[in-house]
Amino acid sequence: MKGAIEVNTERCKGCQLCIIACPQKVIAMAGKVNLHGYPYVEAANEEACIGCASCGIVCPDGCITVYRKRVEE
Repeated sequence: MKGAIEVNTERCKGCQLCIIACPQKVIAMAGKVNLHGYPYVEAANEEACIGCASCGIVCPDGCITVYRKRVEE
């Protein structure tokens, strides 16, 4: 499986729960702030994402959308 995440940066409040929940260490703080003044997260290591959806499950604001696709080798 190959995964990908999309973060709604304007809704993210930078709680970092998704960073802790990610087993592949895909997510990191962006080092920027959104329009509301909150720091937000981004997919820093996208190629490592397996689409497990742990980040999306723990996000209290529903900011993360997880995509999965089967990769044929």
